[in-house]
Amino acid sequence: MIVARVTGASAPGAAEPVFDFLSQAEAAELSAYLENRDWPAGSVLFQENESVGPLGFLEQGRLVVKKKVPEFPGKYVIVAVLERGAMVGESAVADLGNHASTVVAMEDCRLLILSTEKLDLLLADNPRLGIKLLRRVVSTLTRRLRMAGERLTKLL
Repeated sequence: MIVARVTGASAPGAAEPVFDFLSQAEAAELSAYLENRDWPAGSVLFQENESVGPLGFLEQGRLVVKKKVPEFPGKYVIVAVLERGAMVGESAVADLGNHASTVVAMEDCRLLILSTEKLDLLLADNPRLGIKLLRRVVSTLTRRLRMAGERLTKLL
């Protein structure tokens, strides 16, 4: 059952639980809208410039986020390495355009997936929980934008 995995305590030194910002009751409610999806190591979850897909929460494994380097065809710059508890595909919530990066499974991965349709249903069924989730998405986007700005400043 998804609830046990998203609310269970982490082992010492382990990454935070996937939904550490929710109470156990809220995580149980959210689990009805999620589906498990596994990707073997080396699988591409999202491809840069492809249409945006679902929002995912990394439950197991590690993902690498990378961007193409236009000046060097076939070459990429690693933007981030995501570990358990990380959100991926958050642009699905804010923008229905294309993915800005390519995301690849560094090792076998399991994600809890919230499709756009299920997110819409969650917002209609339980606006309070939906808004709490959206606030976490905005917080994640803000943190990542701030980090990107800091990196850019160091380069200039």
